[in-house]
Order: sequence, then C-alpha cells, then structure tokens
Amino acid sequence: MITIRGATVEDLISIQNCNLHNLPENYQMKYYIYHAISWPQLSQVAEDDRGNIVGYVLAKMDEESKEPHGHITSLAVMRSWRRLGIADKLMREAQKAMKENFGAHYVSLHVRKSNRAALHLYRDTLKFTTTEIEKGYYADGEDAYSMKKSLKDL
Repeated sequence: MITIRGATVEDLISIQNCNLHNLPENYQMKYYIYHAISWPQLSQVAEDDRGNIVGYVLAKMDEESKEPHGHITSLAVMRSWRRLGIADKLMREAQKAMKENFGAHYVSLHVRKSNRAALHLYRDTLKFTTTEIEKGYYADGEDAYSMKKSLKDL
C-alpha cells in the first residue's frame, strides 16, 4: 500500500536518491532544502508500507508573477512502482496544496519533448496544455514543452 503525504526535511535524502536514480536532471541538496523551507506545504512523497520513499513531487510557488501560480520543479517515481497511478496522485495533492495554501490560479511545468510517459500523464490524465516549446531548455540541449493547467475548477 502507498501513502501520499507532505514531504518533510527528514525525507530530503530519500527524495534526492529517487531523483538520482530516475531523472537526468539532478539537484544539489540545498535546492531541496530551499523548497522545504520556502514552501513546506507543497512537496509530496509516496511512501510504501515499510516507510520507503518510492516517489516524490517537488513543487514551489512562482513569486515573480503578478498572478499567483505554482510550478512543478520535479516529479519521479521509482521504476518498480510505476504504472500504479502514484505520479497522478502526487501531482493532484501538490496542485490541491497550491490552491488551498497560496490561492494559486494555475500550475506550470517543463517536460522533455522525448518523455512520452510524462507527456501522457500531463496532457491526457492531468489535462495540462502546452503553452510553448523552449528550445535547448535542458543542459543536454533537448527542448522542453512548457505546460500549464488552470486550478480554477479544483
């Protein structure tokens, strides 16, 4: 059984481990700490019945915008736990927290053009729309889709 709950500072090593094992974009620990201190209500983890973190969503609020909105920094689920709806649940909890805690009007994210599984989740399951293509967004030069979803009806 999987439990979705708010991430804590104690989870940060496990979150970083999940990131390192599953994604090409990796972050230094100070970036995870920055999210945990600045927006402690937003990031979520998926925990198995033995207390292992098997997935996470790292989320924040965009403080540069006139209209309050959230941003998904990173989402990952360990390979052996994929295709069980965990990423969907993590995303929905983060979006709910953005709206309830900060009055977010929408949520944004970036996704690699080549990441078909993530595109299916964002476009088809979660109903994000593509707003633009950002050329060379990733460190390896790959383009990203910039995507957005309204939280009005949440």
